[in-house]
Amino acid sequence: MLGLSLGASAVYSIVSLVAKLTAESSLASQSTSLNASQSTREWLDFTYQSLAIVFDLVPVLLVFYLLAISGGNPFRRLGFDLHSPVKDAGRGLLLVLVIGVPGIALYFAGRAAGITVNVVPAPIDAYWWTVPMLIASALRAALTEELIVVGYLFTRLRQLGWQTWQIILSAAVLRGSYHLYQGIGPFFGNVVMGVVFGWCYTRWGRTMPLVIAHWIIDIASFVGYAWAVATFPDLFRLP
Repeated sequence: MLGLSLGASAVYSIVSLVAKLTAESSLASQSTSLNASQSTREWLDFTYQSLAIVFDLVPVLLVFYLLAISGGNPFRRLGFDLHSPVKDAGRGLLLVLVIGVPGIALYFAGRAAGITVNVVPAPIDAYWWTVPMLIASALRAALTEELIVVGYLFTRLRQLGWQTWQIILSAAVLRGSYHLYQGIGPFFGNVVMGVVFGWCYTRWGRTMPLVIAHWIIDIASFVGYAWAVATFPDLFRLP
């Protein structure tokens, strides 16, 4: 499963970080783009980005299939259902405050320390469908990371006899590793996020609050980027 999804992303991210560290320019002077335009032709850009989201969600469907054939309701097993929507939403918003706000501060601290590359989460020039596409991309990230790295991985590692904190820390390091293409700062930030999310999952037994929190954080990052660049240009200027 990981070889088809985020495990492969972790390997590519490690290679990407090595490439950045061995480049002639400093880490802080380099950039990486998320949700970048795939074509100068609008309809083709829309098609490429839509297909990328659809195919990235295939491993999530595989997670539900594999859990279903092993017995039980896979949505209930992962706590990804509408059993307690109000409580899930409240917990998700709490995680946004605990993780999202400090995460933004950590990014800028990493930029100041020269250990984080300039992350461009969204294109500045927008089509009419850019914001909906960014919201869909944020949902894609939330579903793949929380349902695979938390829900599915925790389930399988428990079946292998791993202890709770072994699982939490291993999954957190994996989460950090597939963000290494952004630099060293985001690695540690995402490890912390992984520890908090993993601990919450073991307490609540539900991935729904994690998905909600992750989705909101990424929407704020993706959709709010253009506004932030226009409002605080000095913070996003490369050295």
